[in-house]
Amino acid sequence: MEIDARDRMILRLLQQDGRISNADLAEKVNLSASACLRRVRLLEEAGFIDRYAMLLNPKRIGKPGNAFVNISIARQTRQALEDFEREIQSVPEVVECYLLAGQSDYLVHVVYSNTSDYERIHSEVLTQLPGVERVQTVITLREVKRTTELPV
Repeated sequence: MEIDARDRMILRLLQQDGRISNADLAEKVNLSASACLRRVRLLEEAGFIDRYAMLLNPKRIGKPGNAFVNISIARQTRQALEDFEREIQSVPEVVECYLLAGQSDYLVHVVYSNTSDYERIHSEVLTQLPGVERVQTVITLREVKRTTELPV
């Protein structure tokens, strides 16, 4: 499916406010409500819209800390990677995990409440995941930019 400028505008507006009413969205993109809804449904069906979500304030929910953790796996066999990836899914403090090409195998984004909480996550969770050989942590000092909006 090819998308046009109006579809891109719809995607930008929905990224900014996933709760916008169809009537308000239609007005902003200069379409009738039915035409706008039809476009949104087509974008959903074509996979441009993955899901709708609510973003929580990490500080308000008691998770102000961010750590970016480089994890190396002892053996890079398909099974070892699959085992690690399966287990990392069940760690609630891990909000992102990426397989890398480079010195380490994974980059993991961990949220935590305080240094004691991160120490627990590090020693009782991350180092205990299957195949983990090395864990290197970078702790953030402050957030400079955070967005979920993709350029469209």
